Amino acid sequence: MHHLTEGIRRFHNDVFPARAELFRHLATTHRPSTLFISCSDARVVPELITQQDPGELFVIRTAGNLVPAYASGVDGVAASIEYAVAVLGVSDIIVCGHSACGAMTALAEHHDLTALPSIADWLRHADASRARTEPAAENDVSALVRENVLAQLANLATHPSVARALARETVRLHGWIFDIATGAIDDATPAMERPAALTVV
Repeated sequence: MHHLTEGIRRFHNDVFPARAELFRHLATTHRPSTLFISCSDARVVPELITQQDPGELFVIRTAGNLVPAYASGVDGVAASIEYAVAVLGVSDIIVCGHSACGAMTALAEHHDLTALPSIADWLRHADASRARTEPAAENDVSALVRENVLAQLANLATHPSVARALARETVRLHGWIFDIATGAIDDATPAMERPAALTVV
């Protein structure tokens, strides 16, 4: 824990004073423009790779950047999506997968998850991702990462708040894949839905 408490000290003494005005503004304002859904992987840091300030991204992180299709009942992911879209009014939603994803690797390489029942249950939300992957690429982690991003975009559209916003053309969906080794972002958004403003390299 020492490195964390040391980090808090550096933030308080060195970083916060220079951004004090921003944080005073954020104390009473929460208007992020983008909902960013990424993997829980510690190597993927949304604010770092997009160079956004505090307050600019509303972030949901799940193992495998999975977004369960809408269903009734208590669901923290669904509640966060609804809050971002219906209350905060985000205009863009990004589902960001990444290279060397542990969740997708476990599925592509058929790891035995018997001793990890919660993970095994959660990864069932990637069944459609596996079904979308060509049989020849079944064991290809990169192919599964890409198909998983597209499948989660489809799941996202089943959430009523997102469906309403899409019908009103007040929100756009994007699929990205972050390459950890190079820092590059591959835009996997279907071409028909890809706005020029968010085209990345």
